[in-house]
Amino acid sequence: MKKVCSISVLCMFLSIISCRKNDCVEYNGYPLEVGKIIINKCATAGCHTDKSKEAAAGLSLESWTSLFQGSRNGNTAVIPFRADLSFLMYFSNTYNDLGITNVPVMPPNQNPLSRGEVTTLRDWINAGAAARSGLLPFADIQERKRLFVVNQGCDNVYVVDAASGVIMRCINIGSNPNSIESPHFLDVSHDDKYFFVCYYNGNMLQKFRTSDGAFVGQANIGSGAWNTFAVTPNDSLAFVVDWAADGKVAVVDLNNMQLLVTYQGSGLLQYPHGSAWKNNWLYVTAQSGNFIYKINVTDIYNPEFFQLPLQPGETPSTIPKYDPHQIHFSPDGSEYNVSCQRSNEVRFFNTANDSLIAVVPVGKYPQHPHYSSSTDYLFVTCMEDDITYPGKIGSVSVINYKTHTFVKSIYTGCEPHGNMVDDDNKRVYILNRNINPLGPPPHHSSACGGKNGYMTAIDMNTLNLVPGYKPEMSTDPYYFGMIGHHH
Repeated sequence: MKKVCSISVLCMFLSIISCRKNDCVEYNGYPLEVGKIIINKCATAGCHTDKSKEAAAGLSLESWTSLFQGSRNGNTAVIPFRADLSFLMYFSNTYNDLGITNVPVMPPNQNPLSRGEVTTLRDWINAGAAARSGLLPFADIQERKRLFVVNQGCDNVYVVDAASGVIMRCINIGSNPNSIESPHFLDVSHDDKYFFVCYYNGNMLQKFRTSDGAFVGQANIGSGAWNTFAVTPNDSLAFVVDWAADGKVAVVDLNNMQLLVTYQGSGLLQYPHGSAWKNNWLYVTAQSGNFIYKINVTDIYNPEFFQLPLQPGETPSTIPKYDPHQIHFSPDGSEYNVSCQRSNEVRFFNTANDSLIAVVPVGKYPQHPHYSSSTDYLFVTCMEDDITYPGKIGSVSVINYKTHTFVKSIYTGCEPHGNMVDDDNKRVYILNRNINPLGPPPHHSSACGGKNGYMTAIDMNTLNLVPGYKPEMSTDPYYFGMIGHHH
């Protein structure tokens, strides 16, 4: 049997157009046994080749290199070391005991892959999906600027290349393998060496290395709906917030991963949610009501609590009104803003005296406001906005934070929640949860059940979506961390 090796460097060099499959021993970078399967059965004329990939989801399997460029919209067919999350497996596997099966079965109009062939692909991916030379995909991963995405419905973190937006790795997290703990918030240490995760349905604050995703340690902070945390600039402490009617804040020593003290008591913290740290002050939003907490933590064991009304002259109350969700400080620290999910606005305050600067209306149910340090823009995800774009759910509001004026709305996808401003690459990455039944159907199944969410990106130069970019994450992608960026 003969096959065409139209792009093989070896075959071109020898001016051979057609060759027996054992002659083209390199298989365009694939290991021999893997190459026999992919080149002979997948990268065939009319299917996943460089020439015909646009009719095959934009995915070329013609070479090991093209495989890791992904498919249309930036979807990653193979996540190294994770056959269970690689859709190349889903569409080529017909054996239920070997993992997820999807339709249409590949290769089309031919016999399905044999059990031995599926096992070969699975084992290769789980071993890292290396090239025949032994080179691992994204071998320079530690040199790349990386995004870390928590998937709330799957207890994992996707590691994404910030420059290209390609998923490079997936890290399992959580302390209980028998239940979904719902990772809710992630932040990267100021020295970029670690990332931390808290859980909505768990009792741990966990610490991982950013270099390889290795688990470092965890602090048992007790039961709670742990929503957010603030890390001090020297990476020594984290203040972790439990969102409850009678909530609390756990103070954790990040060097030793030990709980130091917990702020709690009847009526002390009511529905605390968002958090930020500045100059020995911990700011915490009271998500039901009209105020935020400002806590002096110069002495962490003897904190002083204050309540700051969001509207001057009002008496702090937990009666739903503004319902502040999250708080962020400007790049120069001179101001901070609070997203108010009930009143659909962002309120700006002077850091020096906590005076109200401006109130800017935004889309419905604003969640996370993130500043750009290279432009004058603040980007706010409005997760449940069903007004701005009729028939769709969600929008991102853009504010000029120097003039405190609304600039525009952008539709980024279904239920946008987490966002991350990458000033180096002039992109704003958006996590679209896509849990609403009205959201778009996923490209492929999820290993955790439910429906995959997806990521899109805003071009900061044009304030429009980056065309053709929509990689799927896992179930309910919720929040970001990034090398070189700290909340």
